[in-house]
Amino acid sequence: MDAEHLMQVVELRVSYRYATAHPWVVQAITGFLSAYFMEHPGFHVQRHVNELESGMHVWVCDVPPTMKVLSLLKRLQADIPPCHLKQPPMGPAARPHYVIDCPETEAYPS
Repeated sequence: MDAEHLMQVVELRVSYRYATAHPWVVQAITGFLSAYFMEHPGFHVQRHVNELESGMHVWVCDVPPTMKVLSLLKRLQADIPPCHLKQPPMGPAARPHYVIDCPETEAYPS
């Protein structure tokens, strides 16, 4: 079995709300992922699309089996405005995906 078959496909999504609140963040994430590829040649961005129905920006990435996606996401979070990172539940056949969204504002009773 060659390494290409072992690659995991992961989606990184940015919510419409977060992208609207921070218009420069889409370019920043694209640049970050390009730089990450230079550090980890096994990592590759297949495509970047803007989903019209959801308004989300989506990066579809090939991730080598030895790479920790959560490490990549922590590094990314250090470079962008405060955000909430979610991994929504998915079906058994769905590819893993992570959503970057605005932090939840919780109101505490006084």
